[in-house]
Amino acid sequence: MQSYPPVSAIDDLLATNRRLAAAQDATGPVLDAAPGLRVAIVACMDARLDPAAALGLGSGDAHVIRNAGGAVTEDVIRSLTISQRLLGTREVMLVHHTRCGMQSFTEAELHDAIERAAGVRPPWAAEAFGDLDAHVRESIARVADSPFLAHTEVVRGFVYDVDTGLMREVSPGSEA
Repeated sequence: MQSYPPVSAIDDLLATNRRLAAAQDATGPVLDAAPGLRVAIVACMDARLDPAAALGLGSGDAHVIRNAGGAVTEDVIRSLTISQRLLGTREVMLVHHTRCGMQSFTEAELHDAIERAAGVRPPWAAEAFGDLDAHVRESIARVADSPFLAHTEVVRGFVYDVDTGLMREVSPGSEA
């Protein structure tokens, strides 16, 4: 049986949550599950990227879907489909970032290391990549080409610079 430290980071987060909830105004607005801006954002889970802070989002403004590398996987398409078809989003914003850890290894390296440690090879793709802009363009294409999404007219991809905080847009077409 695994033992945990007497106070973990999760315990600290829960204590903060209790303080914030106690201070919350009970008469404040009740937010709808549908995001007010009708936008869904797919972003990397990197702790240096805070989509709400980077874009000035408030509670209830957007759906934010995060994973390693901001990869557009089957599960991201599932979430976007629910976001669009049941909760009214109409635009998709993809946010990758500079100095992403997903550029520091190959698919084979990770799968080989996991197989050595766990005794079984993962069935999933890690979605490692080398060229950041090419990965953003691939992500745009995966969203735009999905037959499950109701709204693919506005799908835009960006690279967030972790050093400056600025975002630059990546053209969806292939670069020459």
